[in-house]
Amino acid sequence: MGAGSHTYEGIKHAEILAIEQAGEKSRGATLYINLEPCSHRGRTGPCADAVIAAGIRRVVACMKDPNPEVSGRGFSKIRAAGIEVTVGLFEEEAKTLNEGFAKYIRHKTPLVTLKAAMTLDGKIAAPASKHAAGDGHSRSEWVTGEAARAHVQELRHQNDAILVGVGTVIHDDPLLTDRSGLPRRRPLLRIVLDSRLRLPPESQVVKTTKDDLLVLCSFAEEKRKKHLLRRGVRVEQIPRPTPEGHPDLAAVADHLGKMEITSVMIEGGAMVNWAALASGIG
Repeated sequence: MGAGSHTYEGIKHAEILAIEQAGEKSRGATLYINLEPCSHRGRTGPCADAVIAAGIRRVVACMKDPNPEVSGRGFSKIRAAGIEVTVGLFEEEAKTLNEGFAKYIRHKTPLVTLKAAMTLDGKIAAPASKHAAGDGHSRSEWVTGEAARAHVQELRHQNDAILVGVGTVIHDDPLLTDRSGLPRRRPLLRIVLDSRLRLPPESQVVKTTKDDLLVLCSFAEEKRKKHLLRRGVRVEQIPRPTPEGHPDLAAVADHLGKMEITSVMIEGGAMVNWAALASGIG
């Protein structure tokens, strides 16, 4: 038996890894896969060809590939080689699993998830307290319990990137990391919307950056930009700022799409949340 899952950094797709692991046992076997084997050459060769060459007898797949270059062609090639193909098992679950990929393939922009906790009276944070912060600074207190905070880590794990406004970094000094403990297909990209590069150099996100912190600004003041670049922070200017001078969220989504970011979770404050909803990037 062989098993495999695709990782972004890895070259080989899941079915190739499974076939290699199974070796000669692939011949005459059944391949179970959530997404149609590709039939074109992209970052890898056609997986449908590898399935045929391995001597697999039957393929059970959950869904067609949403990529117009593939959709149905992989199955057709496999069937033409005399392999039995069954499609549709757990299709809805597979669509949910592949939602980010499907959105990116069709629109070249990432699937956006907005996460916000709210109190019964409609507040997204409890009143700040200097006493609670313990260091003389005011910080927002949690309005969620341990179970909800653990679920946030699961959500972060499911996304390629996490996005906040610079105000969140200034007031809460978060790490913005995936602490689920689960293996990732690619490192989590931490994104900060920072119109005028106010990001504190002493913040946790800056101090812990390992080429995984991207600051998107509207106006890149050269001295501040150079200082952040020296700390290993990636700084990029977004065109078409809003009338208020903030990075335009639709332009941000386009920019992330060009970076091949397929999914992003927004964990910002009220202003970023409002801007995201108003832009329609979901």
